[in-house]
Amino acid sequence: MKEELIIAGFGGQGVLSMGKILAYAALMDNLEVTWMPSYGPEQRGGTANVTVILSDSEISSPMLDDYDTAVILNQQSLDKFESKVKPGGTLIYDSYGIHKAPTRTDINIYRIDAMEATFEMENAKAYNMIVLGALLKIKNLLPVESVIKGLKKTLPERHHHLIPMNEDAIKRGMTLVK
Repeated sequence: MKEELIIAGFGGQGVLSMGKILAYAALMDNLEVTWMPSYGPEQRGGTANVTVILSDSEISSPMLDDYDTAVILNQQSLDKFESKVKPGGTLIYDSYGIHKAPTRTDINIYRIDAMEATFEMENAKAYNMIVLGALLKIKNLLPVESVIKGLKKTLPERHHHLIPMNEDAIKRGMTLVK
């Protein structure tokens, strides 16, 4: 198994955190992992993306030109990365803020309404966990239990009281997949 993915959006959407949580979860499941964040000097509000590779064998390089899966959270990222999904790959996007939907016919495209789900949960901070839940449902990369362990590893202990809410958000994200 080898999965090369990119998660891309604006700073502040939890893009880098999603990648970090996936990376820790995979490490704890004894997979080989690379996690390579990229963000502009603005960080919050600027563009941000993270490349994550999960593999059951050694990874030769963290540098990628194309991806098995792209998780896209804004139009700018969709414009940049839609063409970089491998034929037969997967593109997952949140419809909020996307005014021109993906058009490729040689990839699997999933539209999720994660921002709307945050409104329903009345918790905007759950956004990235909702998106992560949808990714886990679509790709079945790791068990949810491992992702929760990864979340515990990445969250400072003073925020561990938020783990049940984040777990609920992951489960809510899984229900968004049609």
